[in-house]
Amino acid sequence: MALQGLIESMEKLTALHGMLIELGKQKTSVLVHNEVEQLNRLVQQESQLVRQITEWNGKREAAVMEFLLHKGFRPSPNVTVSELTKLIFNAEEKQTVLNLQQLLLGRITELRQLNAVNQQLIEQSLAFIDYSLDVVLGPPEDEAVYRNPMQQTSRAKRNGYFDTRA
Repeated sequence: MALQGLIESMEKLTALHGMLIELGKQKTSVLVHNEVEQLNRLVQQESQLVRQITEWNGKREAAVMEFLLHKGFRPSPNVTVSELTKLIFNAEEKQTVLNLQQLLLGRITELRQLNAVNQQLIEQSLAFIDYSLDVVLGPPEDEAVYRNPMQQTSRAKRNGYFDTRA
């Protein structure tokens, strides 16, 4: 049945988002301890999970379309779970779909918060690196205007105080 496909895809999406949360927590620790190699591995794992989430989200959309067709409605990609539950007459199935919706929304919210923390850590790391470079190399010169390197500036031609002719 089409509803079973929807439930299966929502369960899989919930599990995949849980895995992303675990990777996000590991990424926070890796960022704090400045483990670049481990960070690269985590980013690769995240990209694989995101691909799987995209695939399962497509399956979820297909299951929704199939369910709507089965119920005699015109398929719409913009239908929400709340609207969909109005078409589910079995109370147990309706409750299952609503519970999965709440669980998935909770995981997505947690993932967003975790990503915000990780983004702040990355921005702080970059700011520290920029500060360290400024301390070691000196602040960058503001050379916004092009000058011909063959042409000396008036400051360069000026002789020092003790370097004048008598």
